[in-house]
Amino acid sequence: MKSKCLCLLVIALTVATHLSAFTVNDKSTPDSINIIKLNKQAYNNRLTDPNETILQARKNVVLAQKINFDNGVAEAYRVIGIGYDYVSQPDTALNYFFKALAIFQSTNNQDGEAKVNNNIGNLYHESDYEKSIEYFNEALNIASRVKDQDLIATINLNFGNIYYRKKNFTKALDYYTKSNELFIKVGNATNSILCSQNIGVIYYNLNQFDKAETLLLDANKRAKEKDLNAAVASINLTLTSLFEKKGEFAQAEKYLAEGLTYALLVKSSKLEYDYKLTKYELEFTRRDYKAALFSLQDVYKLDSIRYKNNVSNSLSLLTVQYKQIESQHNNEMLAAQQKKQQILFWATILVASLLLVVIFLLISNVNSKAKTNKHLTALNEKITEQKENLNQINHHLEEIIDERTKDLQVKNKKLADYSLHLSHQIRGPIATLKGLLNLEKDRLIDKDECVKLMNKCVSEIDDNIIDMSDMLHESSNKPV
Repeated sequence: MKSKCLCLLVIALTVATHLSAFTVNDKSTPDSINIIKLNKQAYNNRLTDPNETILQARKNVVLAQKINFDNGVAEAYRVIGIGYDYVSQPDTALNYFFKALAIFQSTNNQDGEAKVNNNIGNLYHESDYEKSIEYFNEALNIASRVKDQDLIATINLNFGNIYYRKKNFTKALDYYTKSNELFIKVGNATNSILCSQNIGVIYYNLNQFDKAETLLLDANKRAKEKDLNAAVASINLTLTSLFEKKGEFAQAEKYLAEGLTYALLVKSSKLEYDYKLTKYELEFTRRDYKAALFSLQDVYKLDSIRYKNNVSNSLSLLTVQYKQIESQHNNEMLAAQQKKQQILFWATILVASLLLVVIFLLISNVNSKAKTNKHLTALNEKITEQKENLNQINHHLEEIIDERTKDLQVKNKKLADYSLHLSHQIRGPIATLKGLLNLEKDRLIDKDECVKLMNKCVSEIDDNIIDMSDMLHESSNKPV
């Protein structure tokens, strides 16, 4: 039994080892919970300091890799990609998004997969509307399946951005309004500010300046309260253009200067370029052509830099695409290996289960046999005991029979003796009777004398018979 128990223990340990190998990721341990918290902090910094977002998320990658927390690594990659998107490095952002997507797919994290598709759609929203919509639709399908209301609101916001760039302001406004309602419902104040900003931009483009000003100033105030530097910079661009259209140049210059400060703070080259161009437009509208010329020179320099950066980015994008193909191949290999490991795992579980069943049956069989043998042994002992009792009884009976036989032999001998004695005792009186009868027949004896003598003979015969009966009766009453 000890060897069987040891065998069971070994199998249990083997199964436990396999199970632990497949359940290392995504445990609700203090370390993994801390990484989730750090990733969320890094993500929240995107509107304040995207460079800090990148630095913090890189540290989170290392921390998550140390504890084999794959979803933590993937989320950190996604946040790094968002940081690079905010500092206008789309090629690097795309690289990190694909890294995150591959891991989320391997761990079957649908919520993470939807978020990355949404982020990739954002990268394309200014250059390729159809590609952007394709990724947004994929993200929306998954988000609807997992019922992530906050993500659904974000995707609606991004759809609004697409239709805004297509100049379909009515449809854009519908998406922004729907998105804002969802953000308020789930308590996402940050994205609600972005919705207010975008709705204000729509009203600006519809020349409803009063509505636009109210919404943009409210969004500006709330963004400052939450230290959303990138949002403030973006809002102030529209406020500058709005006050320029209204002819309130002092207000326009105020928000332009303030917004440029925030743009420099978040180190966004795109926002810096937009502010240089907006400054040129403001100076030109004010008919300060000299200042406008200087602003135009700055715009030209930035255009030149952007052209060089675009060439560099294009080359980098080709490199990234090549790496992505290689990474995809590696991911496919990894997925195949993981599938093989899963098959092996379930096969091991099945074999272990069958072994446990066989061992259970063997143990049950052994226990049943042992119980049967024990019962048979008890029966054999009982039969042996009964046999001994029968032998004793038979032996006692033989003794009794021997004694009875001897007694019968003695009685038979006595009976023979008595019979012989009786025959002698009775024959005498009977012979006398015969003689008397003959005498009486011949009238040789007196009749009375004959009767008297005959009575005497009968009495003797009767006495002898009684004596013999008493002797036999006495012999039969003797104890055995």
